[in-house]
Amino acid sequence: MRRGMPKRDNKLIERDAKRGWKPRVIGIFLLPDFPLMAYASIVEPLRGANRYAGIELYQIVNISIDGGPVQASSGTTILSDHPVGVREGLDVLVVCAGGNAATFDHPATFAWLRALARQKMSLGSVSVGTFVLARAGLLRDNRCTIHWEYIESLREEFPDLNVSRNLFEVDVNRFSCAGGTSALDMMCALISNEFGQQLSTAVRDWFLHTTVRSGEQAQRTSLRERLGVTHSGLLRVVSRIEESLDAPASRQKLAVLAGVSTRQLDRLFKHYLGVGVPEYYLRLRLERARNLLAQTPLSVTEISLACGFASTSHFSRCYKSRFGGPPNSERKKAAEARVNLAGKRSG
Repeated sequence: MRRGMPKRDNKLIERDAKRGWKPRVIGIFLLPDFPLMAYASIVEPLRGANRYAGIELYQIVNISIDGGPVQASSGTTILSDHPVGVREGLDVLVVCAGGNAATFDHPATFAWLRALARQKMSLGSVSVGTFVLARAGLLRDNRCTIHWEYIESLREEFPDLNVSRNLFEVDVNRFSCAGGTSALDMMCALISNEFGQQLSTAVRDWFLHTTVRSGEQAQRTSLRERLGVTHSGLLRVVSRIEESLDAPASRQKLAVLAGVSTRQLDRLFKHYLGVGVPEYYLRLRLERARNLLAQTPLSVTEISLACGFASTSHFSRCYKSRFGGPPNSERKKAAEARVNLAGKRSG
């Protein structure tokens, strides 16, 4: 063992003692425009585990749709080792994808993922990669999570899924995380489950990641920090608004929740947030609608209902006033993004 390395725990000693020990092969399926930070947060903990264990616990193979190189959203290119369809030799597969995965539709990939699932393989996702597993029908009986910006879109398209707002979820042979540095937390948790806490702690220390974040932790900073608001009554109201965009509460109910009159509530909103209660509600509902238009195949009518609008025509008028174009314009942008993604696949 190298100088300064921690002692292996009992689990590692037992595994290392077995003849014919083979490292766990972790496949990382990369979609074009994948987030580089999330990819590094998957790979680096595994490399750190190998280093500190003194043996090769993990091997990493990169997989792309056609076996060619894949470009990250930052422009960095990662070479792949296999195309979609490889089945032999993998122990775990992780789907690493960015925003493009919200509109990803590739039957051959879905068939491949279902074949891996039939082999009882552990399947995971990072960031928006959860959409890919969901579209393949592989998350029906498991808890899952996704980046906070896509939670509502995932819930609307797959209402039967058990989607949380947690940092990461590990449920039987499925695991998922919100992306970014949460992948590091998730991978350290998986290393701990498989090889013990001592090794996981060593990996965290190596990456100066000394704050242990559990899967149950929230993805986002608190409303107090995000909005720069300290008024507890106003924070309760904003939280309620964010949770009930499909069924807006009346100003009277919100005022009771804040412990103030409706007039005082409006003053609080204008003072801290720059707009009145109805305007703030409408702004959030339209932002949610914009995300649903770009991220899901739901119809304009379905989206208008999901965002609490009484009619599609009212929704369209409000949307055009806010964003300068009809809701279908967002669909055109999403369609262009799919064409660009297809071009990257073929290129």
